[in-house]
Amino acid sequence: MTARGALVKQLEDLNAIGIALSAEHDHQRLLEMIVMSAKRLTNADAGTLYSVTQDKTLRFEIMRTSSLGIAMGGTTGNPIPFQPLPLYLANGQPNHHMVAAYAVLNDCTVNIEDAYSAEGFDFSGTRQFDATTGYRSRSFLTVPMKNHEGEIIGVLQLINAKEAAGQIVPFSDSSQQLVESLASQAAVALTNRQLIEGLRNLFEAFIRLIAGAIDAKSPYTGGHCRRVPELAMMLAAAVNRAASGPLKDFYMNGKELDELRIAAWLHDCGKIATPESLMDKPTKLSTIFDRIGLLEQRFALMKEQAECRLLRQQLDAVRQGREQGLDELERQHADWIRQLDDDLAFLQRVNVGSESMPAEDQERVKKIAQYQLEDESGKTVNFLTEDEVYNLTISSGTLTPEERQVVNQHIVVTIDMLESLPYPPGLQRVPEYAGGHHERLDGHGYPRGLTKEQLSIPARLMCIADIFEALTSGDRPYKKAKTLSEALHILGEMKLDQHIDPDLFDIFIREKVYLHYARRYLQPGQIDAVDEAAIPGYAP
Repeated sequence: MTARGALVKQLEDLNAIGIALSAEHDHQRLLEMIVMSAKRLTNADAGTLYSVTQDKTLRFEIMRTSSLGIAMGGTTGNPIPFQPLPLYLANGQPNHHMVAAYAVLNDCTVNIEDAYSAEGFDFSGTRQFDATTGYRSRSFLTVPMKNHEGEIIGVLQLINAKEAAGQIVPFSDSSQQLVESLASQAAVALTNRQLIEGLRNLFEAFIRLIAGAIDAKSPYTGGHCRRVPELAMMLAAAVNRAASGPLKDFYMNGKELDELRIAAWLHDCGKIATPESLMDKPTKLSTIFDRIGLLEQRFALMKEQAECRLLRQQLDAVRQGREQGLDELERQHADWIRQLDDDLAFLQRVNVGSESMPAEDQERVKKIAQYQLEDESGKTVNFLTEDEVYNLTISSGTLTPEERQVVNQHIVVTIDMLESLPYPPGLQRVPEYAGGHHERLDGHGYPRGLTKEQLSIPARLMCIADIFEALTSGDRPYKKAKTLSEALHILGEMKLDQHIDPDLFDIFIREKVYLHYARRYLQPGQIDAVDEAAIPGYAP
């Protein structure tokens, strides 16, 4: 091959290497590719790649010596046993004695014909390595790697260029130019990969920050935004494993799973706009404070007023010579005080909220509301206000229908927030997945009333993850955490009611996803024996 032909071949190789470097996504393989490509371009026997650390040292990343069979660092699994090279000495002076450090500090390429005769550099470590291995380190080419901003991020060092016959020769000017070009391309590729990884890590941290802020906002749903992604990914993995059934041909690859995971982390991000007074409403009478305290004061006042009435009645009886009726007045008063105490205990109990308030309890609240109490002007008023009666007769939970509507609005806010973001390819379905976890297959969910045909499988998967986590969560103020068997029974009923996807539900049971999740996140007392055959609607 002519010299011109060889040069053309080297340039073609350099272009091909540049394309390959840009396409490589794995950081360690990228580092290895840089060293191996430089060795191949220059026919060098050995190559080392250092990275510049924040504490001003050069850390060994890759070491390769073909003739000695040395392969350390990168994907080899063989750690490099050498300490980083300092750019500055202990006295603060620049370390110009080590050639790699010199190249960084002076931003220049160092091309040495023979290390043993080079002046100004300390090659004692090299000589010791040679003495130990029988190697002869001769020609060195050390090139700093600068990114697009002119920052030196690493050093590429090649050792012992060889002729075709195998004789060690100095690195030629053309080889130096090729390696300098390669180092520049490699630095840009590395920086781009680091920027991409940095942005991905920042995005991940931001997602977790939002989820953590929502969980911290409400002590009663703390952990929900962390547990739902775990459960969603468990179910997604089980679906991928399915070898039979309607979903056997459905499969989510790594990028699609990542898209689902991010959606799961963000599925409740709209709660950041939900008032704390509603997210944290632990009792029916809670506003800024729990108004049950006001009722307790009224009961105390009513007792005092009852005692005043008793005293007046006793005084009137004595004046009128009806002393024989005093005992009856005392008995009636004692009965009334016992009734008030019982009523207070009742209101304290129903104020906590429950999954279902009996109609007779609601009627009792309305009856208590009609008790008469004297205000500060001496006028009689009803014991409970209309708003207090409205809240105390909430049939399920602690929220009124109006308050529940405000809380449910969080899913609309979630969708609006997520749809406003400029997603890169591979994440564009995050709003769909995150925004569908309150929909139902029968079209009676919210906020959009979507049907099964309008909901993707990942969105339906999110529904099951969100519901099961809520059923088994032990941090809700108005309900006791369900056991496994209770939660699965409720889910089975939801399957029969066309609330959740039946095929996903069957996989959830068959693959024991519920049990894997329970062992990690449920209290031991919740993990009871489950008779899968007794679960409503389950088709093994």
